[in-house]
Formats: sequence, structure tokens, C-alpha cells
Amino acid sequence: MAKKENTKKLFLLDGMPLLYRGHFIFMRNPRITSKGINTSALYGFINSLTQIIANEKPTHIAVVFDTKEPTFRHERFPQYKAEREAMPEDIAEAIPRSHELTKAFNIALVTFPGYEADDVIGTLATHAEKDGFDTYMVTPDKDFGQLVSDHTFLYKPGKASDPPEIMGVKEVTEKWGIERVDQLIDVLGLAGDSVDNIPGVPGIGEKTAVKLLKEFDNMEKLLASTESLKGKQKEKLEEFADQARLCRELATIVREVPVDFDPEALAYQEPDKEKLEPMFRELEFESLGKRIFGDTFKLVGEKTKAVQGELAIGETQEATTDAEPEVNFKSIDDVEHTYQLVKTAKDRKALAKRLEDSDAFCFDLETTGLDSRNTDIVGIAFALEPHEAFYVPAEVDREKSGPLLDLFRPALEKEGVEKVGHNLKFDVGVLRAHGIDVAGPLFDTMLAHYVIEPEHRHGMDQLSRTYLGYSPVPITALIGERGKDQKSLTDIPVEQVSDYAAEDADVTLQLRHTLEPMVKKNDAVRAFRECENPLIPVLVDMETEGIRLDSDALKDYSVVLGGEIEKLEAKIYKVAGTTFNIGSPKQLGEIMFDYMKIEERAKKTRTGQYKTNEEVLTQLAEKHEIAELVLEYRSRVKLKSTYVDALPESVCPETGRVHTDYSQAVTATGRIQSNNPNLQNIPIRTERGREIRKAFVPRDKDYVLMSADYSQIELRVMAELSGDGAMLATFKEGVDIHAATAARVNDVDVEGVTDDMRRQAKMVNFGIIYGISAFGLAQRLKIPRNDAAEIINEYFRQYPQVKRYMDQTIEFAREHGHVRTLMGRRRVLPDIDSRNNTVRQAAERNAINTPIQGTAADMIKVAMIRIHQQFADEGLKSKMLLQVHDELVFDLHRKEEDAVREIVETSMKEALQLKVPIVVDSGIGENWLEAH
Repeated sequence: MAKKENTKKLFLLDGMPLLYRGHFIFMRNPRITSKGINTSALYGFINSLTQIIANEKPTHIAVVFDTKEPTFRHERFPQYKAEREAMPEDIAEAIPRSHELTKAFNIALVTFPGYEADDVIGTLATHAEKDGFDTYMVTPDKDFGQLVSDHTFLYKPGKASDPPEIMGVKEVTEKWGIERVDQLIDVLGLAGDSVDNIPGVPGIGEKTAVKLLKEFDNMEKLLASTESLKGKQKEKLEEFADQARLCRELATIVREVPVDFDPEALAYQEPDKEKLEPMFRELEFESLGKRIFGDTFKLVGEKTKAVQGELAIGETQEATTDAEPEVNFKSIDDVEHTYQLVKTAKDRKALAKRLEDSDAFCFDLETTGLDSRNTDIVGIAFALEPHEAFYVPAEVDREKSGPLLDLFRPALEKEGVEKVGHNLKFDVGVLRAHGIDVAGPLFDTMLAHYVIEPEHRHGMDQLSRTYLGYSPVPITALIGERGKDQKSLTDIPVEQVSDYAAEDADVTLQLRHTLEPMVKKNDAVRAFRECENPLIPVLVDMETEGIRLDSDALKDYSVVLGGEIEKLEAKIYKVAGTTFNIGSPKQLGEIMFDYMKIEERAKKTRTGQYKTNEEVLTQLAEKHEIAELVLEYRSRVKLKSTYVDALPESVCPETGRVHTDYSQAVTATGRIQSNNPNLQNIPIRTERGREIRKAFVPRDKDYVLMSADYSQIELRVMAELSGDGAMLATFKEGVDIHAATAARVNDVDVEGVTDDMRRQAKMVNFGIIYGISAFGLAQRLKIPRNDAAEIINEYFRQYPQVKRYMDQTIEFAREHGHVRTLMGRRRVLPDIDSRNNTVRQAAERNAINTPIQGTAADMIKVAMIRIHQQFADEGLKSKMLLQVHDELVFDLHRKEEDAVREIVETSMKEALQLKVPIVVDSGIGENWLEAH
């Protein structure tokens, strides 16, 4: 990139991302010292630091770190970064040592409590530019693009042997499609930032935000001109104007942190070798030590072990590794392969025959989009042997592609021929939409890795690098990065698409051969072969069917809710004695605490704004009516915007039905997840929430909806796993488990159990599954902690084998590092021996809960597979539509009620052979609420 040379070069390193980068680079091969210390994060951090010093030769340099103190953003918006996963313990432990290493390098270490590293870097960069520096901000964080100028650049360290990416004004504006870098803040304010849990404006994505800014220049002009917009866009921008401004504030990097800018303190100096050398010896950084101290640097005693993950190669190996594993990946350029572009009718016919006569083959579709029901096929890649693959281009038109698909139909629909793929549900769904029903058995490499390591990433490229040491060609190499200039595969020469697609099929086939023995070794065959793979066509059919939604009913209910919201507004204004924007936390705080003075010492954020979050309002609700009214107002507004108004927009125009997308490889426990829209989170605990279920209706007058729900399945699984005699007897006798527990704990007859006793017992029963503490139970029941502890102790006295199960499960997890469901689904628990008490207790809770929740998840999956097969075998018109945790929903043909009830209830009850009786509650109705 051409730029004016400057003799003063300041590099500002964002410390935390560099530690995370090192941690994840060595995720599969963690660097463990001879004393058992994981140094992956530190090694990656120092490796990046030394490379920058060697390659860029900065005249000035500093490393900037976040601090533990909350920032003004957390006080301004409590949900800020709330969705982020907890920091891995190895990184947390590496932070203080990274500070020590930075200082030993004689590099300035900069922190400032109450501000993020982003703000400190932004402030230092601003000062540096005024002082004549060229500043390079070393970070992968896209938000830093707002700081870029003629002398301030974004510096992203390269992967493997790739050079770093240096972005100036031209690169940032082109990447985002904006005219000025400051518009990036408005983009983030409007579209939000999922990484930091900044919500933005619902319905406004990055592309829409950029388009609006091109028209209106900035957010304030846009929000002041919403009368020129139409429809939902206008409504959302007006409704969420204050939220957009808040999000813009959260996304803005502060440039006025009161931190000193002292160029002399930032000047680069040689490392303090007397301090650094013993630290390198302790950390066992041999090759890094030689790089800095020369070839005479050697470790004393054992060398670092780069622990090759057992799952990756079958057994643990020890090796000295100071090179980043990224560097040595093979690629398409240096591995012999035979990839053929199949152009002629003769070659297509020969390939189709070969596939049909095979025992197994891998296939991978290239499509124009990611919606399996509404995308066109660009081509199909096939692989039968490693390093050999074929690509068959298709006419990008559903009618014209028909003859080509018919040619391969016999192979794809042939029973007994194994079909291999990665994320097969998508490919099977696309072919289903094109009239082809792929037959099994199926082998999905994504799901194979999911049952081996459920909490890791399952992307094909990632698995290829991890298990094959091979880096496939990324799709961005063909079509470019996401953004307005990204191309479609139809724009790319077919010869280029051919190699890319064939490589995907080839790599997936190789992964299949690599992962299958690992599935066996990890005793996950049942979960893989009996649960996950057979579920693929079941979910495809459910997604294809969708469910009918009475949009008019929801629109009517929206009017009702709107009326309730208006009445609440009027009440709030009357109580407050003035009108204001109830949706504005700032205005609400001023009204409640300055104007009404309902609390003398109201809490404020760092920026001086009053706190009005749910926690604060709940505490105040007992003291003042306005807090309770605002809580009610917010709940109505959320229900209306999130569900009542949003669900009709999800109806497919072609089918008139809502089609959710089910994900298998997401949760560590095996639970299926619903998305776009999420139909598993529809509220049912409140009367108003239940009204939404009324809008889900049968397909026509010949059908009703049927719901079948496991009764207290997790408690029954607990009884099964623990073998507790008292709990098993309660279920076998058909006694209400909560009443029975209340009777035992309170030493009364079941007839003497009060509603309050049963409520407490129910809380304990379900809380025990999730490892509830006395403190947690006390909070939920609003009783003294000592009383809660006594309730738990009495519970364990009455159900001693439940306590034994919990203790033995935790002990098993400590010894083996994982726990399992009854079907062998495994969850690794690396933090079970953590020295951090909070982290360790979380792992212990997961150890107790996973076998229970995971077994319940396996049961309903097996039941779904059996129901789907029996419906097909008997040629029933009824269809399975939804899976919502422990519940299944069906379009039930009125003439098939007896047959369907029998199939469904039997399949659910007998999914696993258990000692504890399984109860299924089923019902039918003219809508989902009636059926449930």
C-alpha cells in the first residue's frame, strides 16, 4: 500500500486478541511445559510481538491491555459483551505473565481502569498523529477502522506465512462501502455488533445501514428524516431511535482517555535479557530463545511438550514444537490430485454409473444461496477415492437442471450406498426441493466431529487443517470477502469453480476416513449412527413442511397489545405527572430520580446517567408504582416487537407457512436448536405469551394440531441414572414427584402437602439437576440461605442415591475428563480440575447435568426418527412439524388420530429401554395452544 514514509513508527498492540490468537492457534496442539503449564497463549503473544519487531522495525512500541474494572459501556448498557463465552482459564492465567514479559522486553505496558484497550489505543494514536508519527494499531478488531487516517493504520497480523493486512482510509472505506471512516460508527450503531452484544436496530443489517448512510450521510440525519422512509424500516428506526444512538455511543472508540502520551517512554529499546532469559527458560521457549539470545540458548531438563490432541491422531504424542502449526499446512498446490471437470454427456453418464455401482461416495453441492428450499444448483462435486474428484456444472435454472439431476437420481436415491458430506442437511434439503430424496446410510463429517468434540468448531476447513494438515481453498478466494463487491459462483469461470468444488468433496471424503475410527474409539457410534445421521432427513422434511400461521390473528393481537401499551403509557404519564419517551433510559431516569425523586441515592453509570435496567426497576417496584408500570410496559413492547409483529414476516409467500431451520451441531448436550425464526423460545409461561401459540394452526379443515410432550423427562432420567429407590418408586406408582418430594422433605403425608411446599419441592427437584446451590435456592424461593441449605440437605437425606450419583459423576469427570449420556454422547470438561473455584463449579454442574439433559435429547431424537419412518411405512397423511425441547407438534389428519397417537406415544416411550416409566402427554386442538 502506497503511503508517505515516516521515520517515526509507533506500533500499538492490542494485547488480549494476541493472547486469544495464540490460545486458538494451539487449540489442537496446546503447548504444555514439563511442569504441566499451558503456555499456548503466551507463546503466540510473544511470537507475534517478536515478528513485528523484526519485520517492521518500529521506532516506538507499546502493548495495551484491558483491565478487570467495568467500563462506562457496561454501566451504560449492562448487556454489553454479555453473550461472550467465559475467558478460557489458560488465557486468564497468562495475562499477568504477559505483563511481566512485556516489561522484560522493555516495551511500554499501558492500561487505564474504566476504559477498554480500544479507547487507550485510540487516544494514543490521536496524540501520536499530532506529534508526527505513523501509527499502526495491531488488532483484528474491525471497530478500529473508525480511527484510521492518513497516518494511522489498522494492522492485522497475517495467518501462517501470509503477510499482514495493513488498512488505511482507502481500504477501510472500500471494505465497508462507506465514504468516510467515521461512518463506520454509524454502521455499527444501526446494524449492531454481535461480538460485543450491541443490538443495533432490529431488521437493519450492515448492507442496509450502508445504503441508508449513502442516502442520509449520518445517523442523526437519518433519524431526523424517517418520514421519507416506508414500512417496517420506518417503524423500526422510529421505535428504536434511542437504542440506535446508544449503540453508536457504545461502538465509538473514545479518544480522550486521560492517559499520558510520552514518546520517550514509548521508544523501542532492546530487551532486558537478564530478566527475559530466565522467563523463557521457565516457559520452555527454546526456539524463541534462540531467535533472541542466539544458538547458545538451551533449556535445562525436559523440553516443552506440544500435546497432540488424542482425538486428532488416536494417541498422545510428545514433541518439541516452537513453530506455529499454521505454517506447514499443505494446499492444493503441493498435493498430487486428479480433479476432473465433467463436461460431456458421455462422461456424465459414466460417472453416474460408477456412483450407482459404488459402496459409498461423497457429494457436495455448489449453490447460489444458503436457503436450501429456495436456491439454485450451480454444480455437484463427487469423490469416490482420496485425491480424486469430479465436478459436474449445472444449468442455473430449476427446470433446465432437471435432466442433469435425473441422471444422478438413481445413485443419490439408492438405498445401501453410503452418502458422505459435510453439513449434509443443507445438501439433502436442496435436493429435496429439487425433487430428489437422498437415501442412506448417511455419513456427515460435521456431525462425526460434533459427537467427538461437541464444543469445538466443526467447519470443514478447520477440520481439514486440524486432522489432515491441509488448508483448502477458501470460498473468498473465488468470490471475495463479504460486502457489496462480493461475487456469486455464477460469475466465476467454471474451471476455477471446478477445482474449488472438487477439493471440497475430496477433503470431506478424506475426513470421513479419518473421523470414523475416532468416533469408534470415543464410543460415540450409537450417538452418531442411531441419533445424528438418521435425523438428517427427518429435519429436512420438517423444515420443508413448515407450520401454518394465522397472521391475521397475530395482527389482531398486535392491535390489542398496542392498546394495552397505550394505556400503560397513559398510566405512566399520569403517575409521573408529565410526558416523556418511556423507551429512553436517559429520560426515564431523569423523570424517576430528578423529577419524581422516588429514590434519594439512585445509582448512576460512569457517564452520569441513572440506571433503569430490569434489576433496578424490580427492586423499586415494591416501593413505587411507576417502576412496576414500566416493567409491564417493557414486557408488552418486547412481546409485540419480538414475536407478535415479527412472526408474520417469517411466513414464506410461496407456502403460506413458517419454516424454521433446525441445527444439530450447536449445543454441547445434543439439544436441537431452532433458528430463523426460533420457534423454541415462544413464551408460554404468561397468559399473553400463550396467546401467540393460538396463531399456529393446522394446514386445513381436514387436520388438527397434535402435541406430544415428555412428562418430567429430566427427573425421570435422573431417577434412571441414579437408581434411587425412592425416586424410582414414586414414578412407578404414578405419584406426583413434586408432591412426593415435598412430603418426604417436610415429613408429612402427601395429602398434607401445601401449595407452598410443592412449589419449593419443584424448585429443588429441577434445581438439583442443574447443581443449584443454597444461595441460588434462597434467591429463587426468597427464603434465608440457612433454610435453603437445610431443604437441600433434607432432600439428599431422602434421596441418598441422587447425591451419590452427583458425587460419582463429578469424580468420573475428574478421572476421565468427560461425561456421557446413555447413548454414549460425550462432553469433554477441561475445567473440571480448574484452580478457579467459580470455573470448576460450573464444570461440575455441567458434569451432573449433561448426562441427564443429553440423554433426554437423545431420546427425543430417536423417537423422531422412528415416528418419521413409521409415518412413511404406513403412508400416513399426518406430518411431524416442530420439535420444541421435549415436545413434538404434528399436523394430524382427523381420520388418523388413533394410529398417530399410538405411533407417537409408543415411539417416545420406547426410544430407550429404561427402568423408569416414561409418560407422554398428548393433546389435539384447532391451534397449538389447545393441543398443548
